Amino acid sequence: MELLAAGHHLVAGIDEVGRGAWAGPLYVGIVTIDRATAPVPEGTRDSKLMTPRARESLCPELEAWCVGWGIGISSSREIDNVGLTRALRLAVARAIASLPSRPSAVIVDGPIDFVTPGLKRRSEPIHVRSIVAADRSCGTVAAASVLAKVARDRTMSALGRRHPDYGFEQHKGYGTGAHAAAVEDLGLLSGVHRQSWSIAPTRRSTECTNLIAEGAIAPNSINQW
Repeated sequence: MELLAAGHHLVAGIDEVGRGAWAGPLYVGIVTIDRATAPVPEGTRDSKLMTPRARESLCPELEAWCVGWGIGISSSREIDNVGLTRALRLAVARAIASLPSRPSAVIVDGPIDFVTPGLKRRSEPIHVRSIVAADRSCGTVAAASVLAKVARDRTMSALGRRHPDYGFEQHKGYGTGAHAAAVEDLGLLSGVHRQSWSIAPTRRSTECTNLIAEGAIAPNSINQW
């Protein structure tokens, strides 16, 4: 609540999902709160620390809890064309534009401000606070991560139904051994795989380090900045 106490009328949390994937779009979730917003719903945490069922179950409650929420998307093709950094900035700008009301302050997960560079020069500036591991300590960022994760997982599951031999429903486009084996056998899917990335198709591939191991310990508490 620190930013609200400092005079900001509407504060947002932002988080991305899919930045390290081999395939599929990059999703950015955003959630806004104001001084009247109730405490973050129980069970809200970094989406990577939740089961798929828990994330799906929590989504309706999060949507009803916040003042506003939105999703910004950058496709694999766009990532190939403009690079990951610019694609992330575009997705963030789209997420902000999708909100019913523009926040005056946002909290982002990580040490880098990826909000300001994507805003139009003539637009009203937004105060940005970058916090490492904000998805584990900040309620709005955790909520944004859940909404973005659920939305992206649904997209990847739909891709899995269209391309059943790739196993997108299981690995969601990340670099697992099964995904590498599918790429080795079938090749890269145009418009789905990130063609500009160094994807090493080998059956000996191990799980990418950006995947969170099962059994990760959840944070002791989460606040509502």
